[in-house]
Amino acid sequence: MEYQEFICAIEKKMNRKLEGGVTASLYTAVKNNGKVKKGMLVEAPGVNISPTIYLEEFYERFSKGESMDEIVEDILKFYHTIRCDKSWNTSRIEHYDSIRDKIVFKLINTEKNQELLKSIPHMELLDLSIVFYALLDINQQGTATMTVGSQHLQSWDVTKEELFSMACENAKRLLPAQLFTMQQAVDEILHCASGERKNLLEGIQKPDGDFMYVLSNPIRSLGAACIAYPEVLDMAGRILGDDYYVLPSSVHEVVLVPESKGMAPDEMDAMVAEINETHVEEEELLSNHAYIYERKARRLTMRKYVNC
Repeated sequence: MEYQEFICAIEKKMNRKLEGGVTASLYTAVKNNGKVKKGMLVEAPGVNISPTIYLEEFYERFSKGESMDEIVEDILKFYHTIRCDKSWNTSRIEHYDSIRDKIVFKLINTEKNQELLKSIPHMELLDLSIVFYALLDINQQGTATMTVGSQHLQSWDVTKEELFSMACENAKRLLPAQLFTMQQAVDEILHCASGERKNLLEGIQKPDGDFMYVLSNPIRSLGAACIAYPEVLDMAGRILGDDYYVLPSSVHEVVLVPESKGMAPDEMDAMVAEINETHVEEEELLSNHAYIYERKARRLTMRKYVNC
């Protein structure tokens, strides 16, 4: 059974089991880097927030022999853990003063998101773009977010520079930067039983000592944005005691490697590109380039400058 047939069959079975006017319908979303994902939107009457459940992992289980009835039961259980029972007060979004303390930012690849960037405020950082979102909620199931579009800036009457300044202040409070060793990162991932992320970080790790650091945020989501936080890269440089490479392992984190422990820039680029191709999901890819932070100049670049 192909994936499209599978999700259609799941939709029909879900609608037979859902109660209280709740309905399931197929939903297609364009995610980061233009990745198209198909899933299921589950809507409850009178509630304006509806979760989308993506079904790729469930399809993989089905392909390995698990029955569709078992999968539907698991999807229903998952829905009941993430569903919202109350509507979101949309008037909060209409007024800047009501939403400003929740606005933060993330980093995305500029070239791979050109269509998206046409409709949202953004600021360039090398081959990346800083884009803004409202962090509406954080809980055990994940986060609820809203992308800030150009229409929001117009209705709020704020500039993207003002938005960035506010987002930096909010990020320090809501998603503060955390720097920890590679070994701590691998131990954390093993504890959470996430094999794919472990493989991603092990692909970068070198055997001669724990000199690498991972930079992210407390929820380990969209934490690569920390490289754009004011003063963070400078503070990391004081800890590492050297100029250092910044390896964009995903949109969720970056890996810091002292320059004296790294390879030539071209080799670092090649390593990042290889890891992205073999370990990183398309929608989580940030960049195929290694960056370097020069402490004296206090600047992040894609190449070490050479004085002629």
